[in-house]
Amino acid sequence: MSGDLMFLAGHRAYERIQSGGLAPDDVSMVVGASGAAKWLVLHGLDSALFGRWFVGREKPLHLFGTSIGAWKSAAAAQKDPEAAFDRLAHAYIHQYYKGKATPRQVTDEAHRIMDTCLEPGKVEEILTHPYCRLHLSTVRCKGPLASDKPVALAAGLIGAWGANLISRELFRRQCQPTLFYDPRKVPPFSKNGEFPGGRVPLTGENLRPALLASGSIPYVMEGRQDIPGAPDGVYRDGGLFHYHPAFDFLKGEEGIVLYPHFYSEVTLGWFDKKRPGRIANGSLLSDVLLLAPSPSFVAELPLGRIPDRRDFDRLVGRDDERVAFWEKSVVMGRRLGDQFLEAVASGRIRDMVRKIA
Repeated sequence: MSGDLMFLAGHRAYERIQSGGLAPDDVSMVVGASGAAKWLVLHGLDSALFGRWFVGREKPLHLFGTSIGAWKSAAAAQKDPEAAFDRLAHAYIHQYYKGKATPRQVTDEAHRIMDTCLEPGKVEEILTHPYCRLHLSTVRCKGPLASDKPVALAAGLIGAWGANLISRELFRRQCQPTLFYDPRKVPPFSKNGEFPGGRVPLTGENLRPALLASGSIPYVMEGRQDIPGAPDGVYRDGGLFHYHPAFDFLKGEEGIVLYPHFYSEVTLGWFDKKRPGRIANGSLLSDVLLLAPSPSFVAELPLGRIPDRRDFDRLVGRDDERVAFWEKSVVMGRRLGDQFLEAVASGRIRDMVRKIA
């Protein structure tokens, strides 16, 4: 497939696009995956979608994400999403640590980034947005996984890894996904069994701590204790279980689930990165249109790959190189947004879309 952007669709989404192309009101939901700095390559695509393509929409649009996918969904649900995406990208890129960062330092930086993204009045904008309905997931941890003490947390992660190796259902008992949702319109997937940790309405008091919890990577950041309105407990990164969310998003409702993603594959859980059997297939993504940078586009990026959180370690003491790499990736990512807008406006998306096996 030529071009910078790949269009990959589950069978129902594929058939719908083949017959009628794609219009903004065809989309019922937009999903954002975990991936930390990987999001930067999607900045231009997200900006094009929410800053231009969805403008003027009246029909409610569900937004669901985990970790950075939740943070960028919160940016999308503001009055000026392009400015919000710019603030998020700039604040994320300009993190600086001396030597190996501690969980306390990373947590402090996360608060700084959130202060930039959620300036005064922004939480109210999100909760009263005319069409965006923000939903996000965290995990409520049990046993040693709830501790921030290094030895206990390490034991918890080893236990969680072993449980996940046996089955995701066993893992889910230790690491309970919890849904935080916009109470104006409950998402169609809310009762599909994915969230045994419970369902919590988003409010002005808990939106910020829920977002922080959804990005709190174990060992990297401190866990978030007792979120207002939610069951007592320690909450961590929603991507532990829903690394790249994949389940029956629409529960029989009509529409397409738009999924801007940095990869052409959807990996179910954080511990599943090297397990081919835990990659979502076309039946699980039947209503999904996955938008991903092509291999040729990725090869053009400064280091021949997309940004990654591990760049803090790879380029330790070389912040100028890291910042230049990440900023260049953001600039180049604008091509993804431009290609999407051209493909849907011209109808060429019908020829460009490919079916997910």
